[in-house]
Amino acid sequence: MSETLPPCPECKGPYAYAMDSLLVCPECSHEWNPEDDSSGSVVKDANGNVLKNGDTVSIIKSLPVKGAPRSIKPGTKVSKI
Repeated sequence: MSETLPPCPECKGPYAYAMDSLLVCPECSHEWNPEDDSSGSVVKDANGNVLKNGDTVSIIKSLPVKGAPRSIKPGTKVSKI
């Protein structure tokens, strides 16, 4: 009888409620379908293009890498991301 609803995916608020076939968050007014499995994040480049597996990108500014002695320099091409 006490069905636990998932928290809001936008604000992580715990007060979601069911309305018809959607879940609604009263804190941020976000509505979502609980059966829709679009939880994967979308990665975009600097121009807003969606990146997918196997794409090639160029670094546009210095990118520090944790644990590496040097950062990746601008202009470096990274393939098969």
